[in-house]
Amino acid sequence: MGKPNDDAVGDFLRVDAETLEVKGTWTTGEKRAAFGYDFWYQPYHDVLIATEWATPRVFKRGFKSVDVTDPAIYGRSLNFYSWTERKLKQVVNLGNDGIAPLEVRFLHDPKASVGFVGCAVSSNVYKFYKTPNGEWAARKVVQIPPKQVEGWIAPQMSGMITDILISLDDKYLYLSNWLHGDVRQYDISDTDNPKLTGQIFLGGSILSDSKVRVIRDEELTSQPSPVYVKGRRLDGSAQMLQLSLDGTRLYVTTSIFKPWDRQFYPDHFKSGSTMLKIDVDVRNGGLKLDDEFLIDFGGDRNDVLLAHEMRYPGGDCSSDIWLSED
Repeated sequence: MGKPNDDAVGDFLRVDAETLEVKGTWTTGEKRAAFGYDFWYQPYHDVLIATEWATPRVFKRGFKSVDVTDPAIYGRSLNFYSWTERKLKQVVNLGNDGIAPLEVRFLHDPKASVGFVGCAVSSNVYKFYKTPNGEWAARKVVQIPPKQVEGWIAPQMSGMITDILISLDDKYLYLSNWLHGDVRQYDISDTDNPKLTGQIFLGGSILSDSKVRVIRDEELTSQPSPVYVKGRRLDGSAQMLQLSLDGTRLYVTTSIFKPWDRQFYPDHFKSGSTMLKIDVDVRNGGLKLDDEFLIDFGGDRNDVLLAHEMRYPGGDCSSDIWLSED
């Protein structure tokens, strides 16, 4: 994501799977993306798509709303590479309505030419797809409305979508709004028109006992209440997601990045993150918190941890990429 001097760049390292030794860069040719972050690849269509966060020297010091207006600081593009040539072939700029496209997911069908990306700062989801002429395009399919607030760092609070994932059967898309505090489930059977089928709040910045007051809200009629699991208050907010292969168990952790954790959720930073489990209704849609499941990474006060990514040892919905037999 950055050069040694903390300027931005989008590139990839090749790492030896046995020794973990860095073997050089993956990308060939002279062209490089302006920023880097996440990626997904689809060999059937000879494509790797990579996303963009921001300039490292900026995101390392925390979030400032004034930074996002500068396209030289926060990325706005999807970068499409040839998987076989390892060259950057096409850049799709989402403009000011697609700021910080972070987590990117193709459908799991190995022949699918459709996927989704969550734009953190602008709090929306774009569908990307292959056009008949072989080029790639993108269109917005989900928008999280901002909330007008008082007592916060800005008069408007975006949802801040920090993670998305797609169920293995390609039926549901899940996302986390790290600032608002909710996890959402969308039916994406019609990829052009996702339908909200489940929502649950797990902390966040607009809790009813917080200093923030919501003045105008297009979705809620009241501010959500604090959430406790086994007596432990959830001080932070839902952030990274991981789904079981059968789609019935959605796991959540609460840390995104240390400077941002400290800035937005100081109690969470002091007390440590948590890992939670949500039970999923895969037939009709719906989310329910398992109030008996809790991993407390702050339980040992001598070693408070900020847990981030999760992986199933046998494969999971956000790391496995399937290959077509033909």
